[in-house]
Amino acid sequence: MVRKTSIITVGLSPAWDVTCRGRNVDWGLHETIDEQTVRPAGKALNVSKALAWMGRKSVASGLWGKDDYEQVQRSMRAFKNHIRIRMTAVPGSTRRNITVVNTAADKEMHLRQKSHLASTKALKNLQADLGEFLRPNSICVFAGTMPEDKLLGDVIRMVGFCKSRGAKVVLDTSGPALREIVRTGTVWLIKPNVEELSELLGEKIKDGPASLVRAGRQLLDKVEIVLISRGKKGSIAVTREAAWQAASRGRAKVLSTVGCGDYLLAGFLKGLTDEADTDSALAAATQVATAKAWGWTESKTWQEVKRKVIIAINCV
Repeated sequence: MVRKTSIITVGLSPAWDVTCRGRNVDWGLHETIDEQTVRPAGKALNVSKALAWMGRKSVASGLWGKDDYEQVQRSMRAFKNHIRIRMTAVPGSTRRNITVVNTAADKEMHLRQKSHLASTKALKNLQADLGEFLRPNSICVFAGTMPEDKLLGDVIRMVGFCKSRGAKVVLDTSGPALREIVRTGTVWLIKPNVEELSELLGEKIKDGPASLVRAGRQLLDKVEIVLISRGKKGSIAVTREAAWQAASRGRAKVLSTVGCGDYLLAGFLKGLTDEADTDSALAAATQVATAKAWGWTESKTWQEVKRKVIIAINCV
């Protein structure tokens, strides 16, 4: 259980999320779309926005391109009461990720652009900026794609720096970065999905409660909490004391799965910082992720979701 403290999100590969929705979207067509939205995103910023929706304040840090830094500040004004923008501006433009939604066929296509903002100098400047507002017992959430090759060493040192300042480090990434950072023993909580957990352990993990709990327990010598995202099957939390599974009892149309894992993590952290037990935090996390999938985070308040999304939770 974590007492009330500051939450800092750190995004090293942020993005503008461009979503295009149309009723007749397919290869080879020239069609007018029904809607386009452009929003600052990336997994770390998504966590901050989810926390804001729940009424929880956070600091949004990380890298952002100088070319569109003023644009992100303007775009985030609606969150000014809950999100404090403390990005480190670096040369270049922030990438754009494209999501194309065929609303008639209920299909999605996700096109992702690589980020080129990270460099040794940029990461060094970010670490210095973090040092200005990082406090003991802060929760520091490193989320999203991480730089690889020689820059991964810089990221590992930054994570170690945060821990040395007394922060609890949360990690939500994948691939070699997840594996190498977890090996350092500096991480408090990780949030893999089933595929990422399999990759981390180097073996195929069956998407069943018993299998996932066994897999999660293999990591408890390095981390304290393993939060596993299972999509429509819900979620699982594994600690040294116990393990729980949670899933929504109700059903509704899934409008989009984009960002659901980020909202799951935000809900879990909100639950823990409200001094709730791990199982209560998992229930709240699953409510938030379900609401995001159903599109309710755009149309309903957190208080409404808590009343209307009923979660089944039990020990595994």
